[in-house]
Amino acid sequence: MQELHDAPLAPLTTFRLGGPATRLVTATTDDEVISVVREADDTGTPLLIIGGGSNLVIGDKGFDGTALVIATKGFTLHGTRLELAAGEVWTDAVARTVEAGLAGIECLAGIPGSAGATPIQNVGAYGQEVSSTITEVIAYDRRTRETVTLANADCAFSYRHSRFKSDPERYVVLRVRFDLEDADGLSGPIKYAETARALGVAPGDRVPLATARETVLKLRAGKGMVLDPDDHDTWSAGSFFTNPILTDDEFQAFHARVKQRLGADAEPPAYPAGDGHTKTSAAWLIDKAGFSKGYGTGPARISTKHTLALTNRGNATTEDLLALAREVVTGVREAFGITLVNEPVTVGVSL
Repeated sequence: MQELHDAPLAPLTTFRLGGPATRLVTATTDDEVISVVREADDTGTPLLIIGGGSNLVIGDKGFDGTALVIATKGFTLHGTRLELAAGEVWTDAVARTVEAGLAGIECLAGIPGSAGATPIQNVGAYGQEVSSTITEVIAYDRRTRETVTLANADCAFSYRHSRFKSDPERYVVLRVRFDLEDADGLSGPIKYAETARALGVAPGDRVPLATARETVLKLRAGKGMVLDPDDHDTWSAGSFFTNPILTDDEFQAFHARVKQRLGADAEPPAYPAGDGHTKTSAAWLIDKAGFSKGYGTGPARISTKHTLALTNRGNATTEDLLALAREVVTGVREAFGITLVNEPVTVGVSL
């Protein structure tokens, strides 16, 4: 277990932003993770959990407390059952399941971060979400001070949300268990229209697993969503805002504002999101509110490849990033009456 003091946190995040931590501990076993968490709880020390750092916005002043990097390793596959240690690199784990001929997470290729973060955010992309394959999450419960196993139904998964996200101070994810599908080397049914078009198949069709993964990686790379240290469009947290889910009344009001602002023929993106709810596109809202790709003149700008990503062009501060985020939120609200919600976790700052 490694321990540093007054340690920079920016290099541990994909934004490459944020000040130092008073204390930085890197844990490589579950027992070490639990030991550090218990020590922080016993002493009343603020605790920041860091996995892959792909979903963190840390303030310029840093973190006055203990930052814990979970660097545990473990990839265990028995038939279609997969168990990942929280510190496993997610993109590597996806590649290994594809090599093993198992379907269920192949369209989540290229998503940066650690395996332990996936149930917290209910990570999803291109028609798949981890909640559809997770069977159990093993976590340390800071309230009861014991290790617990939560079944899928106990995780309260919803769009980009979970029990772990709604109660962030309670659970520390240690391991995640999945049940994948052996479809004779084929992917799961292709659900996302963009993926189907890129593959030249109809929604619902299956394709070779490697083909599905490679296609998703190309789609993500084209949007600056695959990490590349030489490409500042990837110095981001991926999608900075979640897609809004509106009630029927909210969507009707939004639809009317779209017509008023963009013309009678304008139609916003609309996707069913459960009884009485419709999901629309945050990227579309940002673009139509006047924030195009590459928007901004400062060190923090919208990606040149995708309007949903806010980026550090190399010498930004967290305050630069937040100023841009607030400008976008205000502009979208004034244009369409919808308040965007940030997807990354903020530490010591807020929008």
